[in-house]
Amino acid sequence: MRGIKSLKNNQLYQLSITQWLETIREPEVLFWGILFPVLLSIGMGLAFTQSSESKFRVMMVEDNRTTLDSLLDIYAQPNPKDAEISIWRISDNTLGDSEFSFIRSDWKSAIVALKRGEADVIVTDSAGGVHYHFDPLNAQAQLVYMKLSALMKSPMSGDAEGRGKADASIAPLTLKGTRYIDFLVPGLIAFGLMSSIMWGISYAIIERRSQKLLRRMVATPMKKSNLLLAMMFVRTLMNIIEAAILFFAVWLLFDIQIQGNVGALFTLFLAGNIAFTGIAVLISSRTSKTEVGTGWINAVQLPMMILSGIFFSYHNFPEWSIGAIKLLPLTALTDGIRSIFNEGAGWMEIISPSIALSAFGAVCFIIGMKWFRWY
Repeated sequence: MRGIKSLKNNQLYQLSITQWLETIREPEVLFWGILFPVLLSIGMGLAFTQSSESKFRVMMVEDNRTTLDSLLDIYAQPNPKDAEISIWRISDNTLGDSEFSFIRSDWKSAIVALKRGEADVIVTDSAGGVHYHFDPLNAQAQLVYMKLSALMKSPMSGDAEGRGKADASIAPLTLKGTRYIDFLVPGLIAFGLMSSIMWGISYAIIERRSQKLLRRMVATPMKKSNLLLAMMFVRTLMNIIEAAILFFAVWLLFDIQIQGNVGALFTLFLAGNIAFTGIAVLISSRTSKTEVGTGWINAVQLPMMILSGIFFSYHNFPEWSIGAIKLLPLTALTDGIRSIFNEGAGWMEIISPSIALSAFGAVCFIIGMKWFRWY
């Protein structure tokens, strides 16, 4: 009994109990701190482990039939939605199943597909042989090449004499815009913009509200919207500086070029800032606890970081989800920046995404201002 009484009088014990009670009485904190990570893990697990089948996309640019065409005639099935696409499924109980989509195309369209991450490898023909075109630094493309060349050398069934003797060669693609680094950098610029605004505006507002600073500021003759607009202007300026530094570094190290219109790129960049500023104001409009604010910011950021094609193409996700992924603001921003960098896009190509991003941001900003709580 004396030990229990001594424990209850212990300062560390009392402080721990107090902190525990303060935490569990806030359902929002419990949700974002405990339940949300569990739900996110389950969702990501379902997204990435729903099938053991690896999917690869190969562009075929051919003038004559090759050994690969003969294999496709035997083992591939035509895509019911597109006659130009053949599907070849390979069963492997050890390493998992593979699905190859072979898309017949011209060279220009194949290069565009490679730049957008819609294809992994380009296959061409010459004197009956197969030639593989891909970025030698792209691990996914290397995997496709190794799997496909192994299939062509090892007969799937029966005696296919000469199948493994067909000439094949690798033609490394080092054209501007076809390398993985060309795919990655526009995504990093877009992701950096989103992350900077979400933490620089959303979290800053929530922290000021929790510290009662917003209440003090609203007591002054300050126009409320001006505070939020000032935060947007400063954050936009910082984003421009950060993007410029990143581009200068990759230009210096990897010789990355902006192939499209720089003015269009700047316009799209500003539209992205407007979109994510509106989202940031909306999600921070009423939250007064930093733990809850962190949860909301992560709930917005993490799904888009994974789904929007920052580090890998979103075409790796199931076909039914692609339409929804394209509606995400980070996807529109990333695709737009990537098209300017790698495809030479200009004003006509970025008008629609710029208007959509700006309108979306303006709507979120207006709703956020109506719901905004200053104390």
